[in-house]
Amino acid sequence: MQTTEINGFVIDTFNQHGLKEGASQGICPLCSHTRKPKNQKAQCASYDWERGLGTCHNCDTSFQLHTYQRKGASEKVYVRPTEPANFNEVSTNVETWFGTRGISKQTLRDLKVTEGPEFMPQTGKQENTIQFNYYMGDQLINVKYRDGRKNFKLYKGAEKVFYNINSIVGYDECVIVEGEMDVLALHEAGIQNVISVPNGATLNNNNLDYLDNCIDYFDDKTRVILAVDADEPGQMLKQELVRRLGAEVCYLVDFNGEKDANDYLIEHGAELLRNAIHSARPVPLENVSTLKDVEDELRDFVKNGFKPGFQIGINNFDQIFSTYTGQFITVTGIPSSGKSDFVDQMVVGYNNLYGWKTAYASPENQPVYLHAHKLMRKHWQDMPRVGDIGGDKWQQVSNHVNDNYFFIDMDKYSLESVLRKGAELVKRKGIKCLVLDPFNKIRDVDAKSDDVNRYTMDYLAKIEAFCKKYDVLTFIVAHPTKMYKGQDGKIEEPTMYNIKGGGEWYDASYHGLLVHRDYEAKTTKVKVLKVKFQNLGENGAEAHFTWEPRSGSFVPNEPVVEDGGPMPWEA
Repeated sequence: MQTTEINGFVIDTFNQHGLKEGASQGICPLCSHTRKPKNQKAQCASYDWERGLGTCHNCDTSFQLHTYQRKGASEKVYVRPTEPANFNEVSTNVETWFGTRGISKQTLRDLKVTEGPEFMPQTGKQENTIQFNYYMGDQLINVKYRDGRKNFKLYKGAEKVFYNINSIVGYDECVIVEGEMDVLALHEAGIQNVISVPNGATLNNNNLDYLDNCIDYFDDKTRVILAVDADEPGQMLKQELVRRLGAEVCYLVDFNGEKDANDYLIEHGAELLRNAIHSARPVPLENVSTLKDVEDELRDFVKNGFKPGFQIGINNFDQIFSTYTGQFITVTGIPSSGKSDFVDQMVVGYNNLYGWKTAYASPENQPVYLHAHKLMRKHWQDMPRVGDIGGDKWQQVSNHVNDNYFFIDMDKYSLESVLRKGAELVKRKGIKCLVLDPFNKIRDVDAKSDDVNRYTMDYLAKIEAFCKKYDVLTFIVAHPTKMYKGQDGKIEEPTMYNIKGGGEWYDASYHGLLVHRDYEAKTTKVKVLKVKFQNLGENGAEAHFTWEPRSGSFVPNEPVVEDGGPMPWEA
């Protein structure tokens, strides 16, 4: 039955243990050679060749029949750690310490935990460290070092991946925890298909590059149990994992007041920990809420009021506009007014401040390399020259743009295909922004009405559903269809009612912005046409800019308002 691919993974080595191929039972490669001579040939293991897994009924462990290599591995070049010299022994002191955490020596061996000296930047010297070794297949990918003062570091320049990722290959279910100790705790409780994020959870940091690097491992998962910490960073991590992996497959663990799986093991034992994992509840039903589902948010609102909106980091604009994710912004203006360029300015601002990634469906922003050049200039804050190509700053900025901006390139754009690709990019790359530019070149091919207002309402409803489901901020660039000249001969400023579909745009949009260029004064005005919630901005307020041609950035050309005072709508 030799094959090159199983469950979406390329097989690197088929039948790595040299077992009898096709047999359903046989010896165990992990324990048979350690048994008494008369028992060494006993068929103590079951083989599942389709899933690539074996299970031993003597030592009660699972093992991989094949080794796997990911399809479409990253093009980045990473440093690889050196293989540890000895997996079998840790010092008595380390073994004793793990024992106080409920972790046995056998679990340390199973998970290939080692001990050794390592320079720790937190102390400025070499320390004796516990070493958690990160494997993919038979390749050592990364190492997490922990010293006696609870300082941590990962191997410099190595790829970030989930700890113990091999354990979930071939399973349709897995558990995700927040630390290596929690992996050991669940292994101790008899749950082996468990992985950990490499660097814990960090408040306001949802750039899960390790998920990007391992996303193929989740393609066959029908149940993903999230057993993260109960603190605020852990809950934010939970929300991002649910957003990326899909609420329909995610289940939540309640540790009943304990911080994490390891604390639960210490306080309640292996059996109750195992029961807590098996009792994981599904993520609450979509589109159905009870007070209990929103009680935390309700309490926070009563205590603190509205949460501040997200800003772009340009003072005069931040004074008049902010937003939440899960919403969409309509941006209008006459042709060549700078709409697309200001949207770029906004997403670059969100990227700089919050690390948000953006996907573009921009039929008019072609070719892609020119659009990428615009984004490089904004991040570079200058115009790259020929002499810069290949230099350190070129590599830094180009790598940043490559990792944070994605361009949906299709022969024919449809709303359905763009939103499907957007959902895929949420899962695989963690995008937080989607740009549709312009909307009239991204048609709703499934629309069943010829009525313009009905078509517009259905179009925006689909975008709103996407925004809410994936917690994405979407920009819709919409050209006005009606433009009139005033008595001075200049084209009047359009409103959202000038877009084809008229009032539906104003009614349905969470926010509306006008970008309007004064060619004589060489300035650009951005006007707030609508904010859905008063705490996020001021209707009718304006911010004025000069466009800087070298960086392609918008620079405020009006007095800067010092921070600390009330927002205009709060005065």
